[in-house]
Amino acid sequence: MTLPNLITIARLLGVPVVVWLIADGHFATAFWLFVLCGVSDGIDGYIARRFDMQSELGAYLDPIADKALLVAVYLSLLFAGMLPVWLVVAVTARDLLIVGAVNLSWIMDRPVEIRPFLISKATTVAQIVTAATILGKAAFGVRIAWMENGMVLATAILTLLSAAAYLRAWIRHMAAADRVP
Repeated sequence: MTLPNLITIARLLGVPVVVWLIADGHFATAFWLFVLCGVSDGIDGYIARRFDMQSELGAYLDPIADKALLVAVYLSLLFAGMLPVWLVVAVTARDLLIVGAVNLSWIMDRPVEIRPFLISKATTVAQIVTAATILGKAAFGVRIAWMENGMVLATAILTLLSAAAYLRAWIRHMAAADRVP
């Protein structure tokens, strides 16, 4: 078990804690734990690349941890009345699309390589910053309307572009697999 994988597992274990903190109204603690989880996403990837600790487990575990954290937090913020329904639907639908496409590829014995696109990395960063901005507002009472609105808009656009990029790559992969004798 590599250090990056342990960091990723810790992030996964933090998901239900962040959700509980949001649901219970402990926004400051939820904010700091969420930020720690968000930063850990970059740290585990950096360590894996820098110290040649990349692993197959990490290739699967990291995106699962990202999706679990972001979807859970976005749904929690929706139920707390802090995020618009349309944004949470877009974020959740994108992740369901990706997970569904990967699973369908495996079921059809046409596994697709797990590798994030640059647009998906930007999307993850935007989703983390948006959730942190909303949690920060709830925790500390500081609202920067232009930043909040800008992040919501940027997150929505990046989420849709990322979903389109993954869908396009998956369709090409499946079409190429159909042509192989």
